[in-house]
Amino acid sequence: MYTDKFEYHDYYLMDELLTDEHKLIRDSVRQWVKKEVSPIIEDYAQRAEFPVHLVKQLGEIGCFGPTIPTEYGGGGLDQISYGLMMMELERCDSGLRSTASVQGSLVMYPIYTYGSEEQRRKYLPKLASGEWLGCFGLTEPSHGSDPGSMITNIKDAGDGKNVILNGAKMWISNAPFAQVAVVWAKNEAGKIQGIIVERGMEGFTTPTTHGKWSLRASATGELVFDNVKVPKENILPNVQGLKGPLGCLSSARYGIAWGALGAALDCYDTALRYSKERIQFGKPIGQFQLTQKKLAEMITEITKAQLLTWRLGVLKNEGRATAAQISMAKRNNVNMAIQIAREGRQILGGMGITGEYSMMRHSMNLESVITYEGTHDIHLLITGQDVTGLNAFK
Repeated sequence: MYTDKFEYHDYYLMDELLTDEHKLIRDSVRQWVKKEVSPIIEDYAQRAEFPVHLVKQLGEIGCFGPTIPTEYGGGGLDQISYGLMMMELERCDSGLRSTASVQGSLVMYPIYTYGSEEQRRKYLPKLASGEWLGCFGLTEPSHGSDPGSMITNIKDAGDGKNVILNGAKMWISNAPFAQVAVVWAKNEAGKIQGIIVERGMEGFTTPTTHGKWSLRASATGELVFDNVKVPKENILPNVQGLKGPLGCLSSARYGIAWGALGAALDCYDTALRYSKERIQFGKPIGQFQLTQKKLAEMITEITKAQLLTWRLGVLKNEGRATAAQISMAKRNNVNMAIQIAREGRQILGGMGITGEYSMMRHSMNLESVITYEGTHDIHLLITGQDVTGLNAFK
């Protein structure tokens, strides 16, 4: 079996709260990542290239839609299993986890939850296997944190069979390679609806976003709709309004909370090892008080996030996790991870900015993660509204 010298830093014995199946799933994904992705991810990030060959492998190991029922090609697993998978993917790279999060939570989840049986049968098995890659179109060039003001729209084509889709979406993960896009648009009554758009439909293009300093190994692009004729049967029939896309975002934010924990664990592990090996003034830098302060604070914040995230997973399994609780975990864990990446980089000194270590790549990636699917400040306002009952968005 492929060995991994990474130590799972479990200060409060969290493994005792996991089942044997949970640990098997976590360890299986970890072994695949260390064998297939860790040796190549830095090169792909340096070249700003998406390792598209990994898509089918992610499907094969069950990372696409693991909570979707097996009859549709999913894994039929619980929410903690899903979280542990995302943690292990992002321990390698946030972009790798983003690919899986988008596929499972933002494409497969809405098709399963809001779609027709015909849509489930048509799309979910191919998405689960990695034969098809999907993307999620909500954010627009002029409407990020305020999706309700979107201008992308669908109008009846007048032929009884189709609608006409116009508009544009921006900052879309997986877009340049996706065969399927779940797009949110306003109908003629001004209600937001989800619609499944397939590559090859005339007038549908996916320009690639270039020049990113973050998520460089992840494919990002736009979705442009110029009088795209889409069959009415592609409209998700079981939801209208912001409830649809926000429900998807809650599922994805839950995965991000686990994923950010993985990035933090990798940064802490790297900094801890380096502190024991790097000699200055005749002793390891880990023996200096300021370095120990940094490491002690890191493992404390990681442990707090582990407890928060595990409890959220239990609540989600029981169907009791609220959108506000998920929002808190996303905000806390990503902020925690980005601070650990920065502190860890300082422990590594100049070596921390090189591709020989993952620290700077994590730090840059997390600058995107702290912004997408609800910025840090928006999530603060979600918690603020939840505890006060007063809406700061109006």
